[in-house]
Amino acid sequence: MASSFVLPHELHGSGPHKVVAVHGWFADRGAYAPVVPDLDRSAFEYALVDLRGYGGARDAGGTYTTAESAADVIELADRLGWERFSVIGHSMGGSVAQRILALAPHRLRRLVGVSPVPASGLPLPPEQWELFAGAAHTPENRRAILDITTGGTRPAAWLDRMVERSVAVSDAKAFRAYLDSWAGEDFHDRVEGATVPALAVTGALDPALSADLMRATWMDWYARAELAELPACGHYAMDETPLALIRTVEDFLRADGPHV
Repeated sequence: MASSFVLPHELHGSGPHKVVAVHGWFADRGAYAPVVPDLDRSAFEYALVDLRGYGGARDAGGTYTTAESAADVIELADRLGWERFSVIGHSMGGSVAQRILALAPHRLRRLVGVSPVPASGLPLPPEQWELFAGAAHTPENRRAILDITTGGTRPAAWLDRMVERSVAVSDAKAFRAYLDSWAGEDFHDRVEGATVPALAVTGALDPALSADLMRATWMDWYARAELAELPACGHYAMDETPLALIRTVEDFLRADGPHV
């Protein structure tokens, strides 16, 4: 049960605007490490979380779905005393963020997806599905996915390091189960028409979670949607262009003023 489990997390900052940051499929909360030193700690307080099957929750049981993850995040917000908060989600974490919108729209100040998986899921052709499904147990598949989604432009050593980190911080069974959830589940009818301000940040070098895909999904569903494309970036903005990401996201977050 979500109510009996506390997501491992770390807090940064002491500002009045509370923000939960949810990692993607390939990483734990360490995915946000490149941006942590330069966050605005006076305006925001960030909670970086590990989902079940990752990092400090690597051995935690569960169904390993985006819906379960969303319930876990809301439970953590309750324990932190955060009645209202914003959420940032990268890739799979973007799906989790939209699940939170579906579950508790009144709790959210603002929603940010960084290369977010749409709430409609991400149907993959058979060859791609085989590549992604095999990534749970085959590091070479993870490396190929990293290379493809960063436009084939990143150094080999970085790809290797990202793969090593991904394998080290994720449980293979959970990793594989999450794929079925984020790629295969369509819940966009539960969020369509939502009025929470919602920013999608994409990387121009990412062929999968592209600005065009966001225009056909995110921008169409959300009444107060915005789209920002980072020109020299692929799927992993935290690593590839951390300063541009911080500026884009925090400018959006502070746009609703200092009120809680």
